[in-house]
Amino acid sequence: MTDWPDLAGRLDGRHHRLPIRVYFEDTDFSGIVYHATYLRFMERGRSDFLRLFEVHHRDLADGSYGTPVAFAVKKMTLDFRAPARIDDILEVDTQLAQITAARLTLDQEVRRGEQVLVAAQVEAVVISADGRPRRLPKPVLERLKPLLPDAVDGSNELSGRG
Repeated sequence: MTDWPDLAGRLDGRHHRLPIRVYFEDTDFSGIVYHATYLRFMERGRSDFLRLFEVHHRDLADGSYGTPVAFAVKKMTLDFRAPARIDDILEVDTQLAQITAARLTLDQEVRRGEQVLVAAQVEAVVISADGRPRRLPKPVLERLKPLLPDAVDGSNELSGRG
């Protein structure tokens, strides 16, 4: 089997960039990308963002860091700006905007070239297998903290609140 290094996208500093081709199955009857399809594109972007920073959903779920946990989207704000069409090549840009002991906030854009088609802010919380709030495992928290926009100058202090 061939390793495809770009299958999970690529890292560009704090940004994760995931290429997406629009297929017929992604469109509605008018030939434009169905609005809910962007949610799938962005989910892939978030998952691969974490994957390339060595945070794997399977490790979280199987308890590799202690108690099994998972991420659940709590809140998502979307701004649909322009449509995509079949055969378009898009890019999902994901970056960490904020982190606390129990939640991540990520900024995402779906672009065609330089044009932003959809912008989103996503708040994901950490939960146990039975859906109860949990804290992010410390090794994961430490791995993600340097990705914050102002981590370089140290002004974004990690809050102990979730």
